[in-house]
Amino acid sequence: MIKILFVCHGNICRSPMAEFVLKDMVKKRGLENMFHIESRATSSEEIWGGIGNPVYPPAKKMLAKHGISCEGKRAQRLTRADYDDYDFLIGMDQENLRGMNRILGGDPGRKVSLLLDHTSRPGPVADPWYTGDFESTYRDVTEGCEGLLREICPGK
Repeated sequence: MIKILFVCHGNICRSPMAEFVLKDMVKKRGLENMFHIESRATSSEEIWGGIGNPVYPPAKKMLAKHGISCEGKRAQRLTRADYDDYDFLIGMDQENLRGMNRILGGDPGRKVSLLLDHTSRPGPVADPWYTGDFESTYRDVTEGCEGLLREICPGK
């Protein structure tokens, strides 16, 4: 089983979008039994009393627009143990990578990358919390997930 963990600041926009977009892609290709896909946050800002906030409504709406449900997803914080539990830990921007390295204690196995590093145009996925542009974020996430899937399962 290939285990993939997407990470962003709060785990309410970009990383859950990537989680559910990739889950949808692998399901449509009949590969869901090969993958375990989740998402986490580098921050605890969206977690109150141990309970994470749900996916931010505009992000949830964007996924639904493309026929993808994220029902039941709540923000969770990245832990050091996640490093051993996942094969790929994928951040959305440089700030996420810094937070991931701090929490994980480094990346000795070279498992950490940015999502758009798996495309022909490496760089950050803009945070729609600040930009308000959920359409562009969805396009970037989709392109990154397609690239990652091509790397892991060529020809699928």
